[in-house]
Amino acid sequence: MELQRLGPIGQEIPAACIDGVCFDLRPLTADIDSDFFAAGGIERVAAALDAGELTPLAGADEMRIGAPLTRPSSIVCVGMNYAAHAAEAGAEPPEQPVVFFKMPSTIAGPTDPIELPPEATKVDWEVELGVVIGTRTYRVASAGDALDHVAGYVLANDLSERRLQIEESGGQWSKGKNLPGFTPLGPWIRPAAEVDPGDLRLRSWVNGEVRQDSSTSDLIFSVAEVIHRLSQVMAFEPGDVILTGTPEGVAMSGKYPYLSDGDVVELELDGLGRHRQVVTVTG
Repeated sequence: MELQRLGPIGQEIPAACIDGVCFDLRPLTADIDSDFFAAGGIERVAAALDAGELTPLAGADEMRIGAPLTRPSSIVCVGMNYAAHAAEAGAEPPEQPVVFFKMPSTIAGPTDPIELPPEATKVDWEVELGVVIGTRTYRVASAGDALDHVAGYVLANDLSERRLQIEESGGQWSKGKNLPGFTPLGPWIRPAAEVDPGDLRLRSWVNGEVRQDSSTSDLIFSVAEVIHRLSQVMAFEPGDVILTGTPEGVAMSGKYPYLSDGDVVELELDGLGRHRQVVTVTG
């Protein structure tokens, strides 16, 4: 099952897609948001589909694909979580998860343009596995219990403006992470029961050339470890998103140029779909 939100920005319709057919979820929920997850939305959708209670969404194939969730209370990100990426950045693998935050206003759809102000001169791509929290998560007893709190998984692009992140950061990364649209998500959320987060291939391309090609098996801190460790010091609410880090192959390595006007960024993650974003410099 694939949870999606389809339609114009601000008017997205919640849908569940199976074998290419998208079913309208409005009889069950107004949107895919924190209330949806808190109320056991995935289980309710599965039951309604099994009972044949939902109808296909007319014109779904022609609709814009929006981000598959909206209004999380937080987007918590883990940096330097692949050993090879830490090495290309000239850093030692961290002993504890490196954490920064992104604002909900950074969320965009998987094919929305990447709109940059002229001063954004060092914009980088980062393909990542995103985790969607399903139940309130605080002080989880062990990593073995952590995945019980996951509703599903989503493909994310953790876009980063490296000049703001590093050169004008004031010691914090978030300044370079929070331009509007800097967290494209989608095209869908796949329920946790259908995904093994420990061995997923994830890739990125710029203008058709491969940039990143790795697996979540190379994570320094696994998804379960990230949730367990972070939950000791922060509480996650239903619908919150955790981004788990990006592998090597980013522009910050010096191997590739930063993004510029007209570039096409593509991402892919096993079972979680594909992004295609065109860079547009505005203003």
